[in-house]
Amino acid sequence: MLSIGAFSKLCRVSTKTLRYYAEIGLLMPSEINPANGYRYYAVEQLETMLFINRMKGYSFSLDEIRELLKSKEAGDEGLCRAFLQKKRAIEKQMRDCECVLEQLGGDLEALQQGRSIMAYMEQLRVQLVKAPDMRLLSVRKMVQAEEYPKEYAGCFGRLFQKIALEKLKMTAPPMALFHSAEYTPAGLDTEFAVPVEQAAAGTRGFCPGLCLKTEVRGAYAQLPAAYAKQLEWAQREGYECTDALYEVYVTDPVEAAAESEYLTEVYCPVKKITL
Repeated sequence: MLSIGAFSKLCRVSTKTLRYYAEIGLLMPSEINPANGYRYYAVEQLETMLFINRMKGYSFSLDEIRELLKSKEAGDEGLCRAFLQKKRAIEKQMRDCECVLEQLGGDLEALQQGRSIMAYMEQLRVQLVKAPDMRLLSVRKMVQAEEYPKEYAGCFGRLFQKIALEKLKMTAPPMALFHSAEYTPAGLDTEFAVPVEQAAAGTRGFCPGLCLKTEVRGAYAQLPAAYAKQLEWAQREGYECTDALYEVYVTDPVEAAAESEYLTEVYCPVKKITL
């Protein structure tokens, strides 16, 4: 048996952390002396502690590690699934970081040449268009800002599955409508939708009418600039928003080689302000 101090030294984990792991049931001492409360760990638990440290290095949360320990005991299949998901998440983080570095480099170059880093907004064009009426197959829910990547994948995945099962015909690319006027503690009221030809359970009519339209080429992080540009245009030309703002994802991110290839259409339904 190893004292908590010896175990701590071998694993390079503080005794405070070991006590916390015991509190949350992640790694319990093999034995606790009832007389003095001293904690002891079995030599075999060294491997478990090393496994926990390795999983933390992969950015798994402690709750996730608890489940991974169960999977480890049950066999390798569960671990393989978890590792594959984490690998994909880390790869996405790396791609996102590469995009941030590229943008940062571009901004740095612009500053060094005496140009504004906001010059890209000059490339955004606002058009006044009549958007077509549509029938939307959709799911609507409150979404927190950090949940959007997961919700986009999950909600559109379910909608595409329904389209395939019921043999519906898509008439336009997928889109998201934002019904909230502002973020709330509950999140943003968001409708994930796919325009379809046939009426079916879960579909509704959508008639946006007169809209401001802006095409954005590149990462989704640029989309707020399109909304800012549209707001400036509307105030200058005397228009006001009448319905949910929405985005049409013309480019499938799965098929794009890089974010620079994304094409997104941003719409704001409007009407002329009458005095």
